[in-house]
Amino acid sequence: MNIGLIFAGGVGSRMHSKDLPKQFLRIYDRPIIVHTIEHFERNPSIDAVVVVCVAEWIDFFKNLVAQYHLTKISKIVPGGETGQLSIYNGLLAAQETSKGEKSIVLIHDGVRPLINSDLLTQNIECVKKYGSSITSGIVKETIVEIDDGGAIKLVPDRVHSRVAKAPQCFWLNDILGAHEKALSEGRKDFIDSCSMMHHYGFKLHMTDGPYENIKITTPDDFYTMRAILQVKEDAQIYGI
Repeated sequence: MNIGLIFAGGVGSRMHSKDLPKQFLRIYDRPIIVHTIEHFERNPSIDAVVVVCVAEWIDFFKNLVAQYHLTKISKIVPGGETGQLSIYNGLLAAQETSKGEKSIVLIHDGVRPLINSDLLTQNIECVKKYGSSITSGIVKETIVEIDDGGAIKLVPDRVHSRVAKAPQCFWLNDILGAHEKALSEGRKDFIDSCSMMHHYGFKLHMTDGPYENIKITTPDDFYTMRAILQVKEDAQIYGI
């Protein structure tokens, strides 16, 4: 099976939205998370979707599932104390969904809607070939690594530099095993799956995705997404 695991466990404090977590803010008459999940819905290779949601918003989200006919969602589970623990909750739900079948899991941010179906397919094929697939972004500017005092320690070659984005995709048994090892060591603070898998010695392969694959975190991101969707809509209408 190929299972999407959508993380929507945050409350969006940096978005400064008054009433709704950022994943439920609406653009073009659809909540951001619905825009995201619809890519998984439309891809014929995706068999099921698990969503990790803020506990007190699960009923609200269930109404969205019915309203927008999101038929591939198999389970909705509450988030945990940290992002890592929230993903672990989702992986356990994905394991239940797989019913023992060898499966690929595509871990994705609910507030990262500017992907496409082809990217999901490329990630699945990459996992089959290499065992992992971290969606990446090509670097357009020079990146530097600094020390605690702000001095530059390293200037990586831009050609060989990438930004790790999402989805981050693995064999389900591999990523679930890494999570269980982390918990056995008392680790609950891994920033993402890529960092965890690298820490435990997995060789990771990257798949370049669209440059506009941004995470909607701040108001600037929200307006950028809206502008990009407007351009895509105009391209359909006017043949731009």
